[in-house]
Amino acid sequence: MSKFWKLVEDICSKDKRYKPDAYEFVLQGLSFTQNKFKRQAPYNAKHFTAEHVSGRELACGLRDFAINQYGALARSVLSHWGINQTQDFGNIVFNMIEKKLLSRTEEDCLADFNVVYDFNAAFANVLADSVAEGLRISRKAMVCLPIGKAIKRGKA
Repeated sequence: MSKFWKLVEDICSKDKRYKPDAYEFVLQGLSFTQNKFKRQAPYNAKHFTAEHVSGRELACGLRDFAINQYGALARSVLSHWGINQTQDFGNIVFNMIEKKLLSRTEEDCLADFNVVYDFNAAFANVLADSVAEGLRISRKAMVCLPIGKAIKRGKA
């Protein structure tokens, strides 16, 4: 078992609100968010260091990462892990900080994660939005021929 999972197991034995997968999700989502905001620091000789993102930025990045990974099921997956509001992301982050899995600045606090967005609203239209996006892509990829047939661009 890796050091990460041992520490997560220790966290979960003391704080049973969140499943272990929630911690892995937040760690992966942090990387996703850093890439999104172009805040990835270069690799140094000792370890990979990452540039800071705020609690608000991370909460928004985790929403986008969840939708990216789980689509219309994002809300259900997060709920299964015990994550039902942005404050839960903060609790997980600060549990990880306590175990030195993450670091923080002096300005960072748990309140940074308070009601960043409403979970129900944030995940409400994921399916409809993805279908609408799919239709937009589909229409762009198709061309009508004079005889009424449609073909994909570049393929005759």
